[in-house]
Amino acid sequence: MNLHIRNGRVIDPKNQMDRVCDVYVVEGKIAAFDTAPDNFAGETLDASGLIVTPGLVDLAVRLREPGCEYIATLESEMSAAVAGGITRLSCPPDTDPPLDEPGLVEMLKFRARKLRQAHVYPIGALTTGLKGQELTEMAELVDAGCVGFSQANAPLTDTRVLMRAMQYAATFDFPLWLRPQDYYLAKNGVAHDGEIAARYGFTPIPVCAETIALSTILALMRETGARVHICRISSAAGVEMIRAAKHEGLPLTCDVSINHVHLCDNDIGYFDANCHLIPPLRSQRDRTALRAGLLDGTIDVICSNHTPVDDDAKQLPFAEAEAGATGLELLLPLVLKWAAQENLPLSVALDKVTHQAATILGAEGGDITPGAPADLCLFDPQQDWTIQPNALQSQGKNTPFLGHNVLGQVRYTVVGGQVVFAR
Repeated sequence: MNLHIRNGRVIDPKNQMDRVCDVYVVEGKIAAFDTAPDNFAGETLDASGLIVTPGLVDLAVRLREPGCEYIATLESEMSAAVAGGITRLSCPPDTDPPLDEPGLVEMLKFRARKLRQAHVYPIGALTTGLKGQELTEMAELVDAGCVGFSQANAPLTDTRVLMRAMQYAATFDFPLWLRPQDYYLAKNGVAHDGEIAARYGFTPIPVCAETIALSTILALMRETGARVHICRISSAAGVEMIRAAKHEGLPLTCDVSINHVHLCDNDIGYFDANCHLIPPLRSQRDRTALRAGLLDGTIDVICSNHTPVDDDAKQLPFAEAEAGATGLELLLPLVLKWAAQENLPLSVALDKVTHQAATILGAEGGDITPGAPADLCLFDPQQDWTIQPNALQSQGKNTPFLGHNVLGQVRYTVVGGQVVFAR
């Protein structure tokens, strides 16, 4: 399909482009700006008043398939992804069964391709069954389509197993995606170890649960040379350790959940189970440090950490409720809100959810370069809307931002030159 996107404000962080122009798409690729290619014929999309940006890339999306279709289906979450302007996403391996066999990975990718919506990049299980004992066949999983390996939220308490995994991964330059949390220090914890947890009687998760695990990961990186992406950093101390490790030259990248960019443990309020998240919301000081880490490049990427949860599992006392929140359709407006609060140029903010994220995935996309795939998000930056369950296409409706008014709504999402979502 050929497409003429007319009169939109094109923002491409990779190429430092920010101007009003026309974009021409030919056979699923970006073909030209301003002047149509020779003999061009195609549909016209009026983007007047809209921003045209690379399709968003989300590094943490639980699709809930296979195994948890009662919570969400691949169809519902892929529809939510394109409704949020997301054209590429990675999914953790903690499905049921986990993504520890090539057949499961191939099935997931095949099902996603059949839907013809966002591109899916599975993260393979680091250990068989995510049990933390035996390494998976990483090379076979890469051949099946995995772009990295992770334990997701499952513990890996045997440091020798982690070291062997990093040695093997370093040999073939496979990236590991690790969330730093010491299992024993965080065991049964539900909230940050601070005033709120003490007041409400919650079992706490101290910051040292993150920093001790992170220290182990960094030490093993120095020993093995493995390439690691740190998932969902949550504390000021963790940010400082990553800053120092990057200064040292370790091959390290890092992301933060958009929830942690905006919220802290005070937002738990009166036992709001929608604020029961993994990792936990931490203090205002930690939130400030996370924002500073984004601004100075210590934190590379913002993700949604999309985790749809069944309503029944959320309508329980805080400590008993299942952790997680929906986020696919909220990533863009919440990034725009962060940009406005920090007085950031849109190109700088959008870089955290486009080009930088695509680079970590090792994927095409994330830019609007001639010859690149035509994966685009067209949004109205002035459209205000209220976050309500009926406004979300995801089957998961639980989010700490319910009832909040936000600016910025996706009007069109284009994948491979095809309009896959229009509002």
